[in-house]
Amino acid sequence: MRGTSSRLLDLLSLLQARRDWPGAELAGRLEVSGRTVRRDVERLRELGYPVESLTGPAGGYRLRAGTAMPPLLLDEDEAIAIAVGLRTAARASVAGIEETAVRALVKLEQVLPSHLRRRVAALGSATIAPAAGGPTVDPQHLTTIASGCRDSECVRFDYRSRDGTGTQRDVEPHSLVNLGRRWYLVGWDRGRDDWRTFRVDRLTRPAATGVRFTARELPGGDPAAFVERSIAGAWNRYEARATVHAPASEIAKRVPHAASGLEPIDDRRCELRTSDDDLGWLAIRIAMLGVDVEVHEPPELIEELSRLAARLGAAAGRPPR
Repeated sequence: MRGTSSRLLDLLSLLQARRDWPGAELAGRLEVSGRTVRRDVERLRELGYPVESLTGPAGGYRLRAGTAMPPLLLDEDEAIAIAVGLRTAARASVAGIEETAVRALVKLEQVLPSHLRRRVAALGSATIAPAAGGPTVDPQHLTTIASGCRDSECVRFDYRSRDGTGTQRDVEPHSLVNLGRRWYLVGWDRGRDDWRTFRVDRLTRPAATGVRFTARELPGGDPAAFVERSIAGAWNRYEARATVHAPASEIAKRVPHAASGLEPIDDRRCELRTSDDDLGWLAIRIAMLGVDVEVHEPPELIEELSRLAARLGAAAGRPPR
């Protein structure tokens, strides 16, 4: 049987992982009685941890956030994941996170044991994160939405559609998905009575409404795949068609997000159809295929690729033709 100190650490870790915990569920997770949970909660309070009791039929507990919050508990894998994530956050598509991530990383690495610091350094030196261009999102928006996903709490926000139309949405948030350089919210739109995908950089003033909901089952079960299907089915300003000089299976393996737009021509070539509102990003995606490509349309994309080629040639020290 675990000692009291070990059980207190487990209890604190559970309280930090979720906002509200029914007492019976905590007892089940810790494999102790409800009376033991109540006694351990009192010990945490004596140590300065602000644990609140929740009223209701089942009762429960919540760890209140505050400026005097005692240290966060992380196991080794969690500490490494956070440190590596902070190392790459400077190139993420989250507005203003670069300097903040560096400060947080310095604080975290100061308290890591030496063997963990070595693992983090090794992972960081071997990991290359290309710079993310395009729209950025407010980190506060991400945390507000993520809290709604975690707590099954509805979120309300103003949303600007592709054509600039503004609407207010009341959504049951399911997942946050990061694809390429953009963040997406997958959720049940209560006003439309259907599943929807929202670009986070197009929403403003997200706020929790206090309304709880029972989580619905997402069609297909995979939020990333749901977003990809939504993007593929949406109209974009620029629709590209190109012949790729490589087998479709090879391109699909190398660039998974392009798989839905590939059609084999023969054993050595395939046709790619893809689209985007951003002509520059569309050109970069074509260039990143890493094989010979013939772009057939639109003409604006062909011109953009020529400009991109000129810039890359200048960067490599080649004089313009």
